[in-house]
Amino acid sequence: MIFGKLLPREGNFFELFNQHAQHVVEAAHAFAALVKNYNDPALREKYNKQVDNAENAADSVTREVNRLLHLTFITPLDREQIHSLINTMDDVADLLQDSAETMALYDVRRMTEEIERLTDLCVRSVERLKDAVGLLHDIGDQKVAQAALKTCEEIDQLESDADRVMRAAMSKLFRDEPDVREVIKLKAIYELLETVTDKCEDVAKLIEGVILENS
Repeated sequence: MIFGKLLPREGNFFELFNQHAQHVVEAAHAFAALVKNYNDPALREKYNKQVDNAENAADSVTREVNRLLHLTFITPLDREQIHSLINTMDDVADLLQDSAETMALYDVRRMTEEIERLTDLCVRSVERLKDAVGLLHDIGDQKVAQAALKTCEEIDQLESDADRVMRAAMSKLFRDEPDVREVIKLKAIYELLETVTDKCEDVAKLIEGVILENS
């Protein structure tokens, strides 16, 4: 199928997907900077705001995609695929914002090596997600489709890596942390960050489904 011929005049869904993915990457990088500079209150506030701004921008794109779905007679992909893809991508941005907010609400005092490792995996996952989304417009080309599938496999592997890091982090936390309050706080952060990679994997599976249906 030549998707370019099916693009609606009212808007380019693929371009909106790319815009949204870019905002998710911005949120992830801002969150990583937050973690890196957590001991500096001024920088912490700065990067928290950047995460919020990126998430709000992603929300705006999501609303626009859903608006266009109601206005467009012919869409380049199945309507349900478009709806699921943009909303699952938006879940990734929401979880990054939730992670930053939870750190503030729970008054987390320190970053751990495990938070840093999970954050790195989140950043790598959303960067690969952006790459995969960027290939969607041309998946009628077999080489492009294969490249997108390979990228999705890399996202799956990053999620598996994050799962292993979280399991080890939980074991260490319950074994070595004597303060129950710290256990509760850090457990919540670990789970949120691992869920970011879960949602990236969900997006990858949706993209794989689109490719298989349209190849």
